[in-house]
Amino acid sequence: MNTVNLKINNIPVVAPEGATILEAAHLAGIRIPTLCYLKEINAIGACRICVCEVKGARGLAAACVMPVNEGMEVFTNTPALQKYRRTTLELILSTHRTDCLSCTRSTDCELQQLCREYGVDMNRFGRKDQGYHTDSSMPHLIRDNSKCILCRRCVAVCQKTQYAGVIETCERGFDTHIASAFDMPLSETACVACGQCTAVCPTSALRERDDTDKVWAALNDPTKTVIVGPAPSVRAQLGECFGMPIGTNVEGKLVAALRRLGFDQVFDVDTAADVTIMEEGTELLHRLKEGGPLPLITSCSPGWIKFCEHYYPEFVDNLSSCKSPQQMFGALIKTYYAQKAGLDPKNIVVVSVMPCTAKKFEIGREGQSAVGLPDVDISITTRELGDMLHRAGVMLPELPDEEFDPVFGVASGAGHIFGATGGVMEAALRTVAEIVTGKELERPEFREVRGIEDIKEAEYDLAGTKVRVAVTSGLANAAKLLDRIKSGEAEYHFVEVMACPGGCVNGGGQPHQSGDVRNFTDLRSLRAAALYSEDEAMTLRKSHENPVVKELYAEYLGEPGSHLAHHILHTTYVARDKYENCK
Repeated sequence: MNTVNLKINNIPVVAPEGATILEAAHLAGIRIPTLCYLKEINAIGACRICVCEVKGARGLAAACVMPVNEGMEVFTNTPALQKYRRTTLELILSTHRTDCLSCTRSTDCELQQLCREYGVDMNRFGRKDQGYHTDSSMPHLIRDNSKCILCRRCVAVCQKTQYAGVIETCERGFDTHIASAFDMPLSETACVACGQCTAVCPTSALRERDDTDKVWAALNDPTKTVIVGPAPSVRAQLGECFGMPIGTNVEGKLVAALRRLGFDQVFDVDTAADVTIMEEGTELLHRLKEGGPLPLITSCSPGWIKFCEHYYPEFVDNLSSCKSPQQMFGALIKTYYAQKAGLDPKNIVVVSVMPCTAKKFEIGREGQSAVGLPDVDISITTRELGDMLHRAGVMLPELPDEEFDPVFGVASGAGHIFGATGGVMEAALRTVAEIVTGKELERPEFREVRGIEDIKEAEYDLAGTKVRVAVTSGLANAAKLLDRIKSGEAEYHFVEVMACPGGCVNGGGQPHQSGDVRNFTDLRSLRAAALYSEDEAMTLRKSHENPVVKELYAEYLGEPGSHLAHHILHTTYVARDKYENCK
């Protein structure tokens, strides 16, 4: 690797050739503030917060895009730069609604943090009210352009990472704003509800729809039995809401925290993930033996499902008919568990805790009602649960470890790894391989489908049948993979797609991490590592060996793929127009 020698604040630095000033400074232990920059997503030098002085240069250089050169001398924190950044922040605030005390991102806002660092506590330019309206047309998010700083992170992630491109920079000058085409509400576009825009927004211009008041109301209703189930990835991310290291597994403390909020039963959605494997694995085997649209494509990610319906409707028949683990969980609670516990489903409130804002959209889809009631009543994100715990004074790090309640409190390691890209595929292969071969796997790991690469491919010999599989995450990558399948360039039997890059561990509802962290920390790998570590430490690592799952089929469902299983655990998907009002 070729390197260059430079000085930053008179400190000699050796950096890789092609590195930016920002990256070189990081190597030297020097932080340069940023607002708009996100590694591999948004490098446009628009916010001007990261500008530096370069000796001999005619003007200030944006550190996020300026490459280093041999002998370069850079200064990152001169009095002139501090004054420049303060003025820039004041100008940003001049069109920014500053009700910070009640803002959902207070203390977690990148703009607020920079203003605190640079001593910007008043707006000497006054404030110009742009008259922006709030778009609340989607069930998963609120868009408030009065909090927008035009960093364009949301635009970049929607276009580059998620392919959808339903928002763009509109107008010019003081009228510049982020909007959909013709200022349409998001509900009239092909927004897939993935929430990646909310994950990267540095302020609260984009935020998930807060459904915590609904949960509080249910918890305080003595006529309701309120049951909660967290998704696999939540146990590896919730700790971040309390300052714990990234990738800390807080499963036991999560259970204890949910009990302290007052939930009547604390179950594990991972149990439903194991059921998903039984149904999806059976579906795959049926299509391989009896014929059917191949490849079979996973249906666990509602953002991916909506993307497929809008952008690749020709693949709708390839989608697994299985409901997602969230929806299977709710459906089984209001059927099997209600019957077992002697409860009226009408008096059960099912709350899910999810890494994903698209789950808020999913609970309202047609075909998600096993008993004529919504399978899941309320879906909240990891962030919303963190907010509830803070409000209730529950100190997560101080809690003892507790176990999930019985009935839906046992999950295999295969269920746990659903939260990482490749996890669904690996879980399915563990079960399908043993069913097809009739032999126990020497090792249950299928490491070829792990990792955060754009597209992963593998081929396995299952009792003489060559099964070709592919795994991808991030919808731009999904589009590339589907285009290859359409053209005949690639042929697979089984494909896993997750809407969010890296899978659920990087979902749109996971705890916010600033650009400073995102740019230099592999969040996806650290979070996924917690799930894989939990799996490896378990003795129960295959979905079909889960005793709760065995009991469920023996007592109630009969067998995977049965008529009753199809009624409760399966659904259908439909082709959608890209623009609902432009048919």
